[in-house]
Amino acid sequence: MTSKQLLQRSTPYMFLFPALVVILLAMLFPVLYGLGLSLFDWALRDIRVAPVFRGLGNYIELFKSEHFYTNIRVTLVFTLTVTVAEIAIGLILALLLEEKMAGLRTFRTIFVLPIMVAPVVVGVVWRYLYDPSFGMINYLLGVLGIEARMWLSEPHLALPSIIIADIWQWTPFVFLLLLAGLQGVPKDMLEAGMIDGTNYFQNLWHIKIPVIQSLILVTAALRLIDAFRSMVVVYIMTFGGPGKSTELLSIAVYKTAFISQRLGLASALAVILLVIIFIVTLFVFFTSRGESRR
Repeated sequence: MTSKQLLQRSTPYMFLFPALVVILLAMLFPVLYGLGLSLFDWALRDIRVAPVFRGLGNYIELFKSEHFYTNIRVTLVFTLTVTVAEIAIGLILALLLEEKMAGLRTFRTIFVLPIMVAPVVVGVVWRYLYDPSFGMINYLLGVLGIEARMWLSEPHLALPSIIIADIWQWTPFVFLLLLAGLQGVPKDMLEAGMIDGTNYFQNLWHIKIPVIQSLILVTAALRLIDAFRSMVVVYIMTFGGPGKSTELLSIAVYKTAFISQRLGLASALAVILLVIIFIVTLFVFFTSRGESRR
C-alpha cells in the first residue's frame, strides 16, 4: 500500500477523530466520574474536605431504604404508563390521519406544538390548569356539576396528573414517527391484500403492524429512555410530592444531591438509573434487530 492510498484511507478517520474525542469527554468522562464518586461519602457543604471512601456502602444504604423502592415503583409506573399510552394514542391518530385529507398539513403543524414548548413552560401551564382555586380543569368540572379536586395535593391523583401532562406533550412525537412509518408501507402489499379479500382490520394486523413493528419498538425505546430521565415537568408541578407519590428517580437524585447534599449517594442513585436505562435500551435494540431480520 502506497503512502497516497494510506492517506486516502485514513483521511475520514482523521476528520472523525476530533468529534470522537469531544463525545468521549462529554459523555464517557461524566459517567466514569459519577461511578467513582458513588463509592465515596462526600457532602456538598464539605466540598473542601476530602471524600471518605465507602466502597459499596452507598449502594447498600439504598437497597436497605424503603424510599428507594418507592422511587423505583413510582418511576416504573410513570414510565410504563406514559409509554404505553403514547404509543397507543399516537398509533390510533396516525391510522386515522395516514390518508391524505384536506387541512392535514395544518392539523399536523398545530398538533406538534406541544413538542416545541419548553418543559418548564409545560410544567407551569399544567400546574395552573390543575390549580384548585382558579384552574381551568376544576372550572370545567364545576360547569358539569362535578366537585373540584386537589389534583396535585392528593397522593392518588398527583401521579395520574403528571402522567396526563406528559402524554399531552409527547404523544405528537410518537404520532409523527408512526405516521411516517405507515406512509412508508408498500402499496403493493395492501393492494395484494385487497385482491385476496381482506378487510381493513386484517390489513392492519397482518400487513401494517408487522411492517412498522421495528419502528414501534424504536419509538417505545426513545420514550422509555426519555421518561426515565423526566424531571423538569415533575419538579415544577409537584417536586415529587405530596409525600413520595410522584418522586421519580431523577427527582430523588436531585434532592439527595442538592437538598440532603450527599453527592456520593446521589451518584449511586444516578448510576442505578443509568443501568436501568442501559438494560431497557439493550432489550429494545436486540428485540427490534430480531424483528428486522425476521
